[in-house]
Amino acid sequence: MDPQKEALHRIIATLASKNEELHSFIDTLSHSLRGVQENSSKVILDLDEEFDSLYSVLDEMKASMTNTIKLEQARKMQELQNQHSQSISALESSEELLEFANNALDIKDPEGFTKAAKQIKDRVTMAPAFRLTMKPKATDCMTHLMVDFSQERQMIQSLKFLPVPSAPEVDISDCLVADNSVTVAWRMPEDSKIEYYILEYRKTNHDGLPRVKDERCWEVVDNIKATEYSLTDLKFDSKYMNFRVRACNKAAAGDYSNPITLETRAFNFSLDSTSSHQNLKVEDGCVEWDSAGGKGQESKIKGKENKGRSGTPSPKRTSVSSRPPSVRGSRDRFTGESYTVLGDTCIDNGQHYWEVKAQKDCKSYSLGVAFRNLGKFDQLGKTNTSWCIHVNNWLQATFAAKHNNKAKTLDMPVPDRIGVYCDFDGGQLLFYNADTKQLLHTFKTKFTQPILPAFMVWCGGLTLFTGLQVPSAVKCFQKTENGLSGSANSLNSVVH
Repeated sequence: MDPQKEALHRIIATLASKNEELHSFIDTLSHSLRGVQENSSKVILDLDEEFDSLYSVLDEMKASMTNTIKLEQARKMQELQNQHSQSISALESSEELLEFANNALDIKDPEGFTKAAKQIKDRVTMAPAFRLTMKPKATDCMTHLMVDFSQERQMIQSLKFLPVPSAPEVDISDCLVADNSVTVAWRMPEDSKIEYYILEYRKTNHDGLPRVKDERCWEVVDNIKATEYSLTDLKFDSKYMNFRVRACNKAAAGDYSNPITLETRAFNFSLDSTSSHQNLKVEDGCVEWDSAGGKGQESKIKGKENKGRSGTPSPKRTSVSSRPPSVRGSRDRFTGESYTVLGDTCIDNGQHYWEVKAQKDCKSYSLGVAFRNLGKFDQLGKTNTSWCIHVNNWLQATFAAKHNNKAKTLDMPVPDRIGVYCDFDGGQLLFYNADTKQLLHTFKTKFTQPILPAFMVWCGGLTLFTGLQVPSAVKCFQKTENGLSGSANSLNSVVH
């Protein structure tokens, strides 16, 4: 290519990248502008509600205290009014008695005077005026019901917005991605009384700064007490994951930390149903034997080919109608006794790992890798273009590694779940007990063209697990094995 054109292409790529970055930044600003408007309206409503609540409490307290004063007023007035009425009545009685006594002084008859004096004495003894308490039962003092809200007024005047925690700081160097787990660690920029943290994460295939608009929503982990958190048993079906953290105290949640992006690459693939044998049912990462699959089509074709013959035709002569191949598959469907299905993604470099679990009643199955040009009648492990381990539970149980029609018996129990590790550049294919990471078998070869994951199943089913990183235990084993001559349980081969 012309140097000037090449330089222009680089400039165009740089401009396109910068434009995408600007678009993302503009989206962020627009989102923030809308957020400021929405959140401002929300906090104003919250403020109104808080003050209305405060007013309501004050009104209730005022009504209650006013009622207390009125009750005290009524009590005192009732007692004083009673005393007042009794005193007036006593005064009237006493004035009448006084007048009677003054008139008695004018009586000249000694007998009449003595009688009047005795009456006066008796009446004085019983007079209400002499039996009344001359001390008021209530005072006019109401100071015991006075209030002083100076302290409360100062408290109200000191009202302020709630203290909001600062945004945590997340350092990518403190984070760890391993074994399909992600550990995110953070710290607070200052000492704060934090009640808990909220971690949010989402998967993405965008390798730049986290975008406001993304194809996936944030997922939330709440009530985290420590300053780190591990997400485990993840399926890495995206290239990256975004993370952000916010701190919460008793009052409010703070701002989010600056989001970070961690790489979560893993080998993801599906089963290519366009390559599968008609007797295999492929669906959602599972493949199952289906004895009725394609039976109608096969019977028609066999009827034409075997007219006048008896017995079962050889696989090479059997023609099975298949669905039109898809662009992805671009190969013939397996047929005959090759009950095989391939993965839909080629491996042409790097290290990759996936796992397979067989149904408990599965009579026979194989798993491994093969070149794309594996013949439609070829069975896994019986050609120089396929490598596998084979499990047979029919009649006589066998567990063996197979390649180029050679088999090596594996003297160990068949695991419930088998892990497959492929180092394309290093020319290694290893099988592990997925639970214990015990090595089952190693193939050493030189892959001269891209390979595909390959599976065979008869009378049973397999479940595929992808989106898995190469386990740390496998990586450690590979480091130990590097430089050594090989393993005792390996079939070495070179394919041209």
